[in-house]
Formats: sequence, C-alpha cells, structure tokens
Amino acid sequence: MAATDIARQVGEGCRTVPLAGHVGFDSLPDQLVNKSVSQGFCFNILCVGETGLGKSTLMDTLFNTKFEGEPATHTQPGVQLRSNTYDLQESNVGLKLTIVSTVGFGDQINKEDSYKPIVEFIDAQFEAYLQEELKIRRVLHTYHDSRIHACLYFIAPTGHSLKSLDLVTMKKLDSKVNIIPIIAKSDTISKSELTKFKIKITSELVSNGVQIYQFPTDDESVAEINGTMNAHLPFAVIGSTEEVKIGNKMMKARQYPWGTVQVENEAHCDFVKLREMLIRVNMEDLREQTHTRHYELYRRCKLEEMGFKDTDPDNKPFSLQETYEAKRNEFLGELQKKEEEMRQMFVQRVKEKEAELKEAEKELHEKFDRLKKLHQDEKKKLEDKKKSLDDEVNAFKQRKTAAELLQSQGSQAGGSQTLKRDKEKKNLGFL
Repeated sequence: MAATDIARQVGEGCRTVPLAGHVGFDSLPDQLVNKSVSQGFCFNILCVGETGLGKSTLMDTLFNTKFEGEPATHTQPGVQLRSNTYDLQESNVGLKLTIVSTVGFGDQINKEDSYKPIVEFIDAQFEAYLQEELKIRRVLHTYHDSRIHACLYFIAPTGHSLKSLDLVTMKKLDSKVNIIPIIAKSDTISKSELTKFKIKITSELVSNGVQIYQFPTDDESVAEINGTMNAHLPFAVIGSTEEVKIGNKMMKARQYPWGTVQVENEAHCDFVKLREMLIRVNMEDLREQTHTRHYELYRRCKLEEMGFKDTDPDNKPFSLQETYEAKRNEFLGELQKKEEEMRQMFVQRVKEKEAELKEAEKELHEKFDRLKKLHQDEKKKLEDKKKSLDDEVNAFKQRKTAAELLQSQGSQAGGSQTLKRDKEKKNLGFL
C-alpha cells in the first residue's frame, strides 16, 4: 500500500476524544517561543531606488541606529548590489539584519538592463538555499538565510507618474520578492500633489499588472489595521537621524527655513505607518511569504527544469525515487548516446586522418620518384659531359705528343746541319 494511501486513511479515521485531565501539551506555544528567542531571527531588506533618494538614511531611521556605509556616487558604470549584515538586540530578542542596497541604480544612460543584477542576486539567494536544502546532511537550523524578505522600492517624488525604469523593474521583481513601494523624500511635494501622486502610482501599477505586497487580512487580530494600511500604499516617507527639540521632547525631524518636518508625525509623513507594517506587525508574514510563495515558485520551476514531477502522465503520484531513477536512466541513455556519437566521430576522424596520411604518403612517393628521375637525368648528363671532356683531354694529349715529337725531330735535324757547316768552315780554313 502506498504511503499516500495510508496517510489518507489515517486522516479520514481521525476522531476527537476528550481528556480526563491536564496533560501539558498546551505549553507547546511557549516552548516554540522560547526556542525561537534563543535561536534568534533574521530579516533581509532590499532597498531599490535611484542614487540620492535617502535609502541609507531611512534604514538608519527605521532601526534607530547608525549603520556603517559609504555614500554612493553617480559615476558607477553599472548596477552593483552591496550587502551588509548587522546583529541587533532589543530586549531579549536578537535580530540578524541584512540590508542590500542597489548602488548605481538609474545612473546609467542606458537603463535597459538595470534590473538584471537585482534579479540575478535574488535568484542566487534562492539557489543557495535550495542547494543547502538538497544536501544529504542539512544544517538549515544554523544556516544563514540570505533570501530577501522585503523589497522597499523607493520612488522619486516627481509628482507626475512612475518612470518606465520603475515599472519594468517592479514587474520583473514582483514574482520573486515582496515589494513595498514608498515615495522617498515626500516633503518635497505638496500635500495635494502627494495625494494625486499616490492615486496615479496605484493606477499605473494595476494597469501594468505589477503585484505589490498586500498586508494580510486573514488574521482577525491584524485584519483591520492591515486593511486600512493597504489603502495608504504607497507610503510617503521621510528619513532623518537628526534630533530637534520640539516643545519639551527631542524628536527626529528635518529643519527647513520655512519650518520643521517631524519624521514620526503621521500628519507630516507615513514613516510611522511603514515602521508599524514592516517591523511591528508583518515582519513574520513577510518571512513566511518569502518561503511559501516566492521561494516555492523558484524551487518548483528549478526542479521541473531538472525533470522532477509530482505526477506521471497518467496523473498518478510520482515518488522522488521513481523520478530519480527515471532521470538517472534518461541521463545514462543520453550518456551512452553521446558516447556512441563520440566513438563514431572518433572512428570517422581516424579514417579521415588515415586517408590524409595515405594521400600525403602517396604525394611523398611521387615526389621521391620525380626527384630520383631528375637525379638520374642529371647524373647521366654529367657522365656524358665528363666523357666528352675526357675525349677532349685525350685528343689534346695526342696532339701535344705529336707536336713535341715533331719539335724534337726538327731540333735534331737543325743540329746536324750546324755541325756539318762548322766542319766545312774548318776544312776551308786549313786550305
């Protein structure tokens, strides 16, 4: 019997029975709280917006501290994501806070691909968690979860409409992260313009199909406040770490020549609403939505790409082992196919190389024969020439010998005649 059938039967056969007395499992919520507090919590925020919109200042204001960080310039060649993790402590609760900022976003002339580094970063965090989850020996209870839980999208206070860069980026991110749009530096536009700007932004988001994070209303304890706050999106916020004395209290505010804007005054901005919704009411829901919605979507798509499925073509349950075996057999089949293709390719290349070598050998033999014949012809010519020279030398020697013989004969004849004349003169002298 399959495990799913057994589980189904167990679920159908479950019945409620009364307890005769106190058992003690009603302390489970307290145990869970104590365990969670001892382990601590993590929360990761992604701040997306153009340079100079006050992202760092707002983070300092939200968490009532001063985070370390260098101010970004407008000279970045591309969008870079800078991540910083901090350990915060409030009462007995520890929070590992990670703030990721988009350095150089919107500063380039060509902004067409400005969203890609952000999408790649979010996917990289999902992939890291998935790889940890797929390990044989998992340590998820100590694993630092770097998945983005909330994306604060900073909108420039133009007072007109959203930029195309904002729409494209939010559309690419809405299926990967919980987007909370906020109007940065909202004290730069008037109250009436701000109201119209909020309506315009909401209309453009709806018309372009951008899904922003909606505060949950299924829990009765927070349904009323979350429903009210959903109507205030996007929040118009102001950030400041300067404290100004107003009355008898020191309050965070921004001073201008015409007056003072109080950060925590709801009549001046929506900072308190943002802090309530982001940190004090819905932080756990943001973490849960990241895991159950966005990460599960990434995980499902990734596993489907790897060939894993829940059901077979007949809509029957498909176990992980069966999927693994099927995928393994498919991989081995592909491997054997590639191996056979490589073997055939190797044999074909060997044959081609043998043919090339034979052709080269044939050409070498032909060249050798030509050179041999040429050598023989040259040798014959040299021998003929040598024979001709030898004949000439012999003829010359014969002529030389004959000439010398004639010369010797001539000299002998001349000498005998001289003796005869001398003798005749001698005879004549005696007379």
